[in-house]
Parts: sequence; C-alpha cells; structure tokens
Amino acid sequence: MAKTKELSKDVRDKIVDLHKAGMGYKTIAKQLGEKVTTVGAIIRKWKKHKITVNLPQPGAPCKISPRGVAMIMRTVRNHPRTTRKDLVNDLKEAGTIVTKKTIGNTPCREGLKSCSARKVPLLKKAHIHARLKFANEQDNWVKMLWSDENKIKLFGINSTRRVWRRRNAAYNPKKTIPTVKHGGGNIMLWGCFSAKGTGQLHRIKGTMDGTMYCQILGENLTQGIENGSWMGIPA
Repeated sequence: MAKTKELSKDVRDKIVDLHKAGMGYKTIAKQLGEKVTTVGAIIRKWKKHKITVNLPQPGAPCKISPRGVAMIMRTVRNHPRTTRKDLVNDLKEAGTIVTKKTIGNTPCREGLKSCSARKVPLLKKAHIHARLKFANEQDNWVKMLWSDENKIKLFGINSTRRVWRRRNAAYNPKKTIPTVKHGGGNIMLWGCFSAKGTGQLHRIKGTMDGTMYCQILGENLTQGIENGSWMGIPA
C-alpha cells in the first residue's frame, strides 16, 4: 500500500473553518487541493470528537480476560510462591494461551512485584509472643553481648526463591521462607556484636565441641571485652 500524506493541523483546521462557513465537501477539496474523501473524514471526525488531530491509537487487545486476571490475582494472593509457569499452565487449562512475560505483566499492573523471598526463623505465634514479652521486660540491652554461630549454605536449598508481594509486605509470613539449621555443602561461622559494634568473624573448622567453643570465646569475645576496641566499653 502506498504511503499517504498526513495533513498538518493547520490544513485540518482550515477545512473545518470552511465547512463552518457553509462550503460543501467538493468546494473545500477543490480550493485546498485535497481529496473529497479526505475532507469528509476530517469533518466527520470534528463533528464526533470536536478535534482535528489524530486520535490516540489503542494497542493490541489484552489476551487475558478480566476473569483470567481475577483468577491470576486470586492465585498469587493465596499462594505467593506461585511461579509464572504455574500461572501459564492454569490459564492454558482455562482455554487461554499466553507467554510467561504476559503473565508477569498482569500482577505488576495490580501493584505486585516478583521479589526474592526473605528468610526468617521458623517460629510459631507462641514463640513470637514469648520473645517479645522477654525483650520488653529487659532494659539493659546496651550492655548485652551477643554471639552465635551460623551455617552458610553453598548449594541446594540456599538458592533464591521468588514470591509475589507488594512493596511493604516483605516480612508477611506467607511471603517468607522459614529456615532451620540443617543441610549440606556449607561453612560454619561464629560472630558476636553489641549495641556499640561488631566483633571478629571466626570460621569454624570441623565439628565444634565444648573445648573449641571456649577457645573461640577466648580468642575473640574475651579480647573484645578486654580492650573495648569494638564494644565501646571501658577495659
């Protein structure tokens, strides 16, 4: 198809002005050197929309129906760890075939994002209430020293998992991954901290027993207390 010339806004406005003055389509077309069909199209658009510029062109129609959108949102709200592949399969069973990219755009338009799930301790409500009660009863946290060992997993279940969530819902229990100390392919680290700062990080080689634990405390925790270098506590 041959490329057509697009009329400027001034010419379109001139066509409308001549039409308002009582001229017919053929007379306007002859005076301005344009086709009668072009003049008629511009005047009809002006009568219907009261404008002469091009109307915004709609994009491709959404492949997912409102019912399909509702199903997607209901699924990701009830099961935040649902993957895009799962959603594609669900829609396919309902008779709608779309790509994972199209599926991913739907929750985003509704305010949800695909984010890495935060890992939190596996606690029951009773544990949470007991810990909060204990913390509120104490008033000397600034003088406390904290130490613990942690297993850093190198493979397997330490891989990233994603969930659908809103901006401020990172620690919603449904959108986190409960963790416990187990697994393989890892290194063990010991560390300590207080309100004034952090202590040294110590790698634990082999299986830690009572003797090794006392040695770690003597080499790291005790020295930090004695010199006050990172604790902010007078020696």
